[in-house]
Amino acid sequence: MSRVGWLVVALGALVVIGLLSVAVGSRTIPLGTVWDVLSRSLTSGDEATIIWDRRVPRTLVGLVVGAALGVAGALMQSLTRNPLADPALLGVDIGASTAVVAAIAFFGVSTVGGYIWFAFVGAAVASVVVYVLGSTGRTVTPERMVLAGAAISATLGAFVAATIVLNPAAFQQFRFWQIGSLDGRDITVVTQVAPFVVVGLVVAALLASPLNAVALGDETGKALGVNLTVVRLGTATAITLLCGAATAAVGPIAFIGLTVPHMARAIVGPDLRWVLPFSALLAPVLLLGADVVGRLIISPREMEVGIITAFVGAPVFIALCRRRKLAHL
Repeated sequence: MSRVGWLVVALGALVVIGLLSVAVGSRTIPLGTVWDVLSRSLTSGDEATIIWDRRVPRTLVGLVVGAALGVAGALMQSLTRNPLADPALLGVDIGASTAVVAAIAFFGVSTVGGYIWFAFVGAAVASVVVYVLGSTGRTVTPERMVLAGAAISATLGAFVAATIVLNPAAFQQFRFWQIGSLDGRDITVVTQVAPFVVVGLVVAALLASPLNAVALGDETGKALGVNLTVVRLGTATAITLLCGAATAAVGPIAFIGLTVPHMARAIVGPDLRWVLPFSALLAPVLLLGADVVGRLIISPREMEVGIITAFVGAPVFIALCRRRKLAHL
């Protein structure tokens, strides 16, 4: 099948899983009713209220966060030339976690809308620090960025652990965000993070061709007219915007950014001009699919999507580690 054909399949899968996300829950709504409510913009009745007030915002959050994590993962693996890279590698997750803990413990913030900005700023600051520490003069090397990310993660992780141990109230609130969940997010979360995600996606699209050149080697990239510093800085900025917004919105979601780019490359090859759009489509499919499974597996209760993605992603991570041909991108 051609790339365009696979693109149509991915779009179809996203539409189907989006409808299932709106239909499935503690009260399952028939797909015909869902389509009727959505297509005719009906607002009266219990089912319409459930759809518009809870299911649609939840699904939109999954779409935005999934696309952000998928594209960020592809960029991160390309930037670091590490096929096992994920948001944790550059300190994004732990930066957001540190800011959320501080917001809860020291500022008394207790709502998603309240600490989402803390989480985003924390993720951004951590990414900038990693970028600065990973540079040698005017040159930024992938190896130094990975080491800097590990060092920052260890330091901030110790701060988070100490804070929640000394503040039980902060721990009780933080643990619900730390798991990673789409539940309880309303449409304001989408409006808050979507602008950052859109900017990140645009920057990623602009960097696709230069990153393809850099993948051939630094010297080859320079010979093709690529400014390595600008490309790496731009890529790090896009990763910060995408991962920071996603993590701030729903908490840390494991393995989406790791596994989806490999799925995209298996379908369309290594060309980032195709990998990025496929990652933006396949990641929401995986995230929303995991969310639907989480609603069904212990119905009428729900299991957080972060737990489901961890169960799915861990075997994939092990398989990737065992494949020698993934040693280099």
